[in-house]
Amino acid sequence: MNATVKIICFKSKTLKNGEHPLMIRVCKDRKVKYQSLGISIHPDNWDFQKNRPLLKCPNRELILKIILDKEAEFLTKILELTAMRKEYTAATLLASKTNKIKAITVAEFYNELIKNFQKTDRLGNARAYKCSLHSIINFCTKKDLFFSDIDNIWLKKYEQWLRNNKCTEVSISLYFRTLRSVYNNAIAEKCASKSDYPFDEFKISKFDTSTQKRAISKEAIKKIMDVDLSKEKFYVQFSRDVFIFSYLCGGINFIDIASLKNSNLIDNKLAYIRKKTKKKINTPLSSEALQIIQKYSANNTDSNAYIFPILDYKIHKTEQQKDNRIHKIAGIVNPSLKIIAKLAGIKTNLTTYVARHSFATVLKNSGVSVALISETLGHSNITTTQIYLDSFESEQISEAFKNLL
Repeated sequence: MNATVKIICFKSKTLKNGEHPLMIRVCKDRKVKYQSLGISIHPDNWDFQKNRPLLKCPNRELILKIILDKEAEFLTKILELTAMRKEYTAATLLASKTNKIKAITVAEFYNELIKNFQKTDRLGNARAYKCSLHSIINFCTKKDLFFSDIDNIWLKKYEQWLRNNKCTEVSISLYFRTLRSVYNNAIAEKCASKSDYPFDEFKISKFDTSTQKRAISKEAIKKIMDVDLSKEKFYVQFSRDVFIFSYLCGGINFIDIASLKNSNLIDNKLAYIRKKTKKKINTPLSSEALQIIQKYSANNTDSNAYIFPILDYKIHKTEQQKDNRIHKIAGIVNPSLKIIAKLAGIKTNLTTYVARHSFATVLKNSGVSVALISETLGHSNITTTQIYLDSFESEQISEAFKNLL
């Protein structure tokens, strides 16, 4: 049952000047609560049937404005709470502050953010937020989920559902960090109330986000280079070339490889701007890397042409078209790398990122400073680089301990 709100002249209390205070009367579930409006009026100037000041009342326009504003404020509260299906009483309605929260569902707000990411070509963010929303929709059968519905209990149930569905710890952390970001955005946009914010109690830091090291040794890299793929399909051979090129060229990631054009080749060096961090990268090209480039770009000297057969500048013109194409080819390359790993006798789950991690780790084990590795990888800070770097093997630590005495 919705509450009713009226401004009344409270005759039960008479002030020294003979006036009665004007009170807000809230009625909900047969319970009545009062709150002073902060002004008083003489009973001779009040219409007790209409609950309005009479025409002869001094300062009538001002008093009437205060009354109308206060009634509108409380009606707005009631509408917001009703839209979000949030329980309230007459007492809590009087105690709450008006935040003018927009009645918008979690899914609707997610989709607004996703559209904004797409408009600004932040397509990686758009994809991550789509995955997060898809997960929430699969978990929650409630169509009209509001931010006020997401409390500590809801988050614990969502966490358990993700675990029951064999979601990894890193993925769980990503889903919750995305949801928390969405909630914070909703508060900033007045689409959620800070008083309902559940992440002060539900801590995301508890999730173990340490990832399994993905670097392989130089010996394993050479096995990949030497394995016979002459009988394999084009994309298996192409995937090895992409992997080795990444390893030889500063751990360049797949998106940047796909975006390389002939114009990025300058005096046997690779000069490009990393898509993720916008940092300028200059990488020397070894003879092996140049051979891979020659293999794919020998017949096309157009400076606008892409080096690798992933994008076509005549076809893939918009950022969305490029992103879709790169995502599609990455979905072919990574499975192909698993075929290569099996043929080369490598047990590591081989992906394009293994090449990037391996490049960083091999340099570190060769005595190169972390700062220089960070610069080469195009990271925005050294902390990110440290994640890439493989830890010392237990055998190395054991040998080091022998030198203590």
